[in-house]
Order: sequence, then structure tokens, then C-alpha cells
Amino acid sequence: MSARKNIRMSDTPFWERKTLEDLTDTEWESLCDGCGQCCLHKLVNEETADVFYTRVACTLLNTETARCSSYPDRLSKVNDCLDVRRMTASELAWMPKTCAYRLVHERQPLPHWHPLITGNAGSPRAAGVAVTGWAVSEASVDMDNLEAEIIEWIDA
Repeated sequence: MSARKNIRMSDTPFWERKTLEDLTDTEWESLCDGCGQCCLHKLVNEETADVFYTRVACTLLNTETARCSSYPDRLSKVNDCLDVRRMTASELAWMPKTCAYRLVHERQPLPHWHPLITGNAGSPRAAGVAVTGWAVSEASVDMDNLEAEIIEWIDA
């Protein structure tokens, strides 16, 4: 008898066996780790296509919980809200390097701190990747001077 274990398809986590297009709504929503990084304003260098994140969050982001305060209506309330479901591959590349949607698209593993791995919704905050405690609302800054708010990521 073989010592190797037969792995059934159902034993493989959905994020490792499905593409983004194949996810159910429940699977899609569970991929979001709740870090809030995608809700930060970004600046793009037109010449190099480099993306720079700022510490300035969308007005709908609760900076204490890193959750959208109007998630179901966000796309109608915020003109430039990112609809990740409709993003192209090049737009997904703007997402944080730890973003599960980007990682699934790139066929990369989820980070060790992702809630689907740990079973703990607070693991992104514990890993230091959530924007809680340091992001600020766009209502409290000069939006014409976003360059002054650029931050440098330290990947977790």
C-alpha cells in the first residue's frame, strides 16, 4: 500500500483551486482580509506607472476597524471606489502585494496571517498590515497635497 495520501479536490482550499471568476459571492467576500489598504488613496507616476500609497483613506473607511462604513452602497457613494470584481490584470497589480485577490489571480499562496489561514479575523491587524491606528480620513487632510501623505510599505 502506498504511503502517499490521496488528496481529494475538496481538501484543497477554494482559493488554491479556483480563479477569481469562479468564486461564489461568499468565497469572494471571505478573501478580503479586512486590512483596508485598498481604501487608501494612491498616486500613480504617469511616466513609470509606479504606484504610491498614501496614509489617506476614503471617507467611508472606518480607520479604527479598517472596514467600509457603507460597503453595500460604496460604489454609488464614491466615484473612484475600486470595484475589485471588475479590475483587469494590470489594475490588480495596483493592489497591495498581500491582497488575496491579487494573490489568487497570480496563483500565489495567501500570507500566513490571512484570516482564511488563521481562522482569526484580527490576524491582519496583529501582523501589522491593517491600516487601523495610522490611516487618516480624507476629510482631515488637504487632498491637493497628497504627495505629503505618501507612505512606504514594509511587507509583512
